Amino acid sequence: MTTRIPFARAGYQRVRDEDAVLVNWEKLAAFCATVFMKLNMPQEDARIAADVLVQSDLRGVDSHGVAHMNLKSFYVASLLSGSVNPRPHTRVEHESPSTALLNGDNGLGLVVGHHGMNEAIRRAHNAGTGWVAVHNSHHYGMAAYFAMMALEHDMIGISMTNAGPQMVPTFGAKPMLGTNPIAVAIPAGHEPHFVLDMATTVTAGGKFEIASRLGLPIPTEWGADANGFPTTDPKVANSARFYYPLGGTREGSSHKGYGLGVVVDVLTGILSGAGASFLLPRGYSGHFFGAMRVDGFCTVGDFKSRMDEMLRGLKQTPPAPGHDRVYVAGEIEYEMKQERMAKGIPLHKVVMQQLLDISKELGVPCDIEARR
Repeated sequence: MTTRIPFARAGYQRVRDEDAVLVNWEKLAAFCATVFMKLNMPQEDARIAADVLVQSDLRGVDSHGVAHMNLKSFYVASLLSGSVNPRPHTRVEHESPSTALLNGDNGLGLVVGHHGMNEAIRRAHNAGTGWVAVHNSHHYGMAAYFAMMALEHDMIGISMTNAGPQMVPTFGAKPMLGTNPIAVAIPAGHEPHFVLDMATTVTAGGKFEIASRLGLPIPTEWGADANGFPTTDPKVANSARFYYPLGGTREGSSHKGYGLGVVVDVLTGILSGAGASFLLPRGYSGHFFGAMRVDGFCTVGDFKSRMDEMLRGLKQTPPAPGHDRVYVAGEIEYEMKQERMAKGIPLHKVVMQQLLDISKELGVPCDIEARR
């Protein structure tokens, strides 16, 4: 029998009450921005980087939020070590009216990604669509953040990234592709926007970290040990970086997740020149962003009305036994954001300690707890 992680609320409440520290999202964003500025990032870049992380936690995507603000890995560690440029000068190296190749100048992916998506939106305003490939960048956080930037412009947004090898190809015995997520954000009218954000592996790497913090086993379809044998130990799978494609096994259609992962690698790595996942220098990533003007096809009002009709229809599907409702992509995250903005973000005590360690190391005050 497959072991299932008992995550409530469709997998989005991951911290037990006794292990949670409630923090105010605005104070958390201010703290993170101050930390980034202390690490020599310009004020606006620091604000952007902090917003990407905090919006992830607000939406319940804890695997891509401030849990990656720590002294040993990811953003703070890479800036402290000098392996990432805190003041990148992103620049267009090749272009047409609707396309561009962007050099991220070895900057933090959270910031480079923001520049890349803005470039796609700018070109879409002028040409109807905008497509931007990015190289010389790093981990950019939650893919949906960048796709969602298009929504306020009445555009459809697309965001993808590759990373170092973690996905093992179907029938393979060695990781060759990243988790290679795809995010698509589509504007609606009265309904919450449709926001799909999915890894092309069974799950994102950060979910292994969450399971490890909670001391919970993972399903055997998620990943394997260094020898390629399925494991329920998240620490073993995460250490081996051996994740299965979406579908898990060939019988479960893992070839589809594998194929989608290759498509992402082509757009983010081959097209940009960053390189395929298994050829990337350690820590680097390629990105790909797209924006399409809705009014290039029909009136915005008609489109949003039709989107509302479709989304309402899907949500009115009779629920299966044991379930109380049907969701569409982005709806759970939308509701979670409203809840966490009002009540606070529940950070695991381990994550809170990581932030306190940063506070002590850098001399940045960390008064972020929500007032009860």
